Amino acid sequence: MEATKSKPHPPGRIKIVDALTALLEQKEFNAITTAEIAKNAGVTEALIYKYFKDKRDLLHQILSAFLKDYHSKTLDDLRGIKGSINKIRKLIWTHFNVYSTNRVFARILLIEVRSHQDFFNSETYTLVKDYSNILLHIIEDGIQSGEIRDDIPSKIMRQSILGSIEHICLTRIIFNREILSDSLTEDLCNFLFIGIEKQG
Repeated sequence: MEATKSKPHPPGRIKIVDALTALLEQKEFNAITTAEIAKNAGVTEALIYKYFKDKRDLLHQILSAFLKDYHSKTLDDLRGIKGSINKIRKLIWTHFNVYSTNRVFARILLIEVRSHQDFFNSETYTLVKDYSNILLHIIEDGIQSGEIRDDIPSKIMRQSILGSIEHICLTRIIFNREILSDSLTEDLCNFLFIGIEKQG
């Protein structure tokens, strides 16, 4: 049997998503009203509530769609790369680069959604965990192959890497400063790999 193809979203829903995405490039989420979203989308406010529970659900749907695409792209980018250290370096660069090139995504993920408890019970949070597990599996593979030291818990290594990336980028995102993916990747890898790479 052929796989069932997902149906395209209705035009009105697409306009609503595009309107909020555009507005997030100009102002903070809490400063945006549903009336403003509807006006920019060229639809009625009622249509927003037809497709989404509320404004925050709309935000989560935007982030979820981006995370699904990003997850798939990350897996594709890692294909053909040999060695766990090289894969980690590529993943770090990709992470910096997406924050650099898509500030709306970066602001939603690092600032807008995490201040609300509902994020941690959402599909969006599950997708974030799925992405972080890509890194965890790379680290565990490196431990098994002897490329990465085995006396530090793999989950501690994962959290240290992801936490470093986010801490480095957070103020740059808040104050709209440049994120230089190449140099930041080099600096962070030089620091991290001294700690996790098996020596000798």
